[in-house]
Amino acid sequence: VQTCALPISALAARGGVTPAQLALAWLLGNDDVIVIPKSGDAARVRENAAARDIRLDSAQRAEIDRLFPPPARAKPLEML
Repeated sequence: VQTCALPISALAARGGVTPAQLALAWLLGNDDVIVIPKSGDAARVRENAAARDIRLDSAQRAEIDRLFPPPARAKPLEML
């Protein structure tokens, strides 16, 4: 049995998707969020596009929300 180092990886593995797909599916399910994934790799573009078909149930959404709670207070976005 392989264990995942990151909780999001474990949750994605349970759903049979990649961590990136899980994150994109979660973002796409939020009405107040616009998602613009970037990739120059055709395989990654297909992987990202497949996230549109992933439907997260309320338990999965709650688990992701628990893993990544919103900030306690407003803060400016970091610049890359």
